[in-house]
Amino acid sequence: MKKIQLVRLAHARSGDKGDTANVGIIALRPEYYPLLREKVTVEAVKNHYGDMVTGSVERFEMENIGALNFLLHGALGGGGTLTLKHDAQGKTFSTSLLRMEIEVPDNLEVD
Repeated sequence: MKKIQLVRLAHARSGDKGDTANVGIIALRPEYYPLLREKVTVEAVKNHYGDMVTGSVERFEMENIGALNFLLHGALGGGGTLTLKHDAQGKTFSTSLLRMEIEVPDNLEVD
């Protein structure tokens, strides 16, 4: 097994809904989706963000498009108009998630 960043397997997009950041990751290839589904768990995402997310993390699977969507509750310090955080709309959460490392088989071919 080897560790690689998610950016080698997926692309992402994020935004906000009040105090909740929304982060979607989409597999770059269909064969990467099962690995993302197995490794990018609620627990792994919660651990990755640490104290940045004060509430729960929810995950939604969208197998038909090879994507996972995460809701990060309590991530935006009250939301766009209330927060003192620099990233009031949660736009950098996707970049941060793509920096998360997961273990993959040594023989997995990635671009």
